[in-house]
Amino acid sequence: MAKLYEFELGKATDILMRDMFKLKEGETIVITADTESNENVVNSAARSAYSCGAKPMVIWTATPDGVGKAADPMLPVEALSAALCNVDAWVEFNNQWLLYSTPFEIAMEKNSRLRYLNLVGMDEDLLIRIIGKTDIEKLKTFMSKVTEMTHKASKVKVTTLAGTNIEFENEPSRKIYCDVGDASVPGMAFLPGQICWFPKFETINGTIVFDGSLTPPCGLLSEPIYVEIKDGVAVVFKGGRQAEQFKDWLASFDDPNMFRPVHISYGFGPNAKLTGNIVEDERVWGCTQWGFGYLSPMDAPPEGIPAKSHCDGICLNSSVWLDGKQILKDGKIVDEELARLAKKLGK
Repeated sequence: MAKLYEFELGKATDILMRDMFKLKEGETIVITADTESNENVVNSAARSAYSCGAKPMVIWTATPDGVGKAADPMLPVEALSAALCNVDAWVEFNNQWLLYSTPFEIAMEKNSRLRYLNLVGMDEDLLIRIIGKTDIEKLKTFMSKVTEMTHKASKVKVTTLAGTNIEFENEPSRKIYCDVGDASVPGMAFLPGQICWFPKFETINGTIVFDGSLTPPCGLLSEPIYVEIKDGVAVVFKGGRQAEQFKDWLASFDDPNMFRPVHISYGFGPNAKLTGNIVEDERVWGCTQWGFGYLSPMDAPPEGIPAKSHCDGICLNSSVWLDGKQILKDGKIVDEELARLAKKLGK
């Protein structure tokens, strides 16, 4: 008897290894997972890598209590770092992600050939919808144009129906990540459907209202969380129980940098849904997403933001202005050129 979506999952992981990683004969790829990861996804990915002539190595670890550097105490840091420093490619399926952990930073610094793809928290349904059923080339064309427009903008304003009203200036020297799943070259890659960038931190002012999900610590939100930002620092939290939970979680690290918003993203996944899995939530079409806390020196040289952990929150149905020109209204594309490209994606 076939397992859940076994045939469809095989097609999706074939696309992952053949088209996104472009694995070659004899290359070594590490697949990392924790004890909350989906075993069917892990095994299917390993089979697809093997069918490309590559050498897959699956590393399972206990599920850490936190993500990023907060995961370090429960990780075999030296052994994992050594493995990651000696492979060609790495796909991360961990539920409690290793992104920005110490093994991640060591590997990215010392392994110049490493191609890393972040696919944390994948299950069969998500991998099939986001990779197996998405026209990646059409999505790349659309997202590349949005990335170009955003990179050229000096000032950005974002509002939402829930009450977000935030403005900031862009820092043109910093990279914008246009995530279309291209893991064929050394560096970091992420699940298709997100554009992420890093503003001038001290220029971020206004109110961010999370109304989708916030991970960690809350997951799916039952009520909006209002966060007032002054000169790049969260100073006031309003809402109900989950707002208090968020504030207490940030404060628990005894680290002022945890109160700093460090990146903003667009969500443009044509088949993404709000599920509580942050990897999918931050790709819901028309959302914006804010990350708080740690930021790698690679993303904001020379020091990044050396915080103890990181979290991401979703603002649904966003409106966005780039230097006064509106491109998004309540989660829908309104720029004429972008609208033509979005239509080809069914949006």
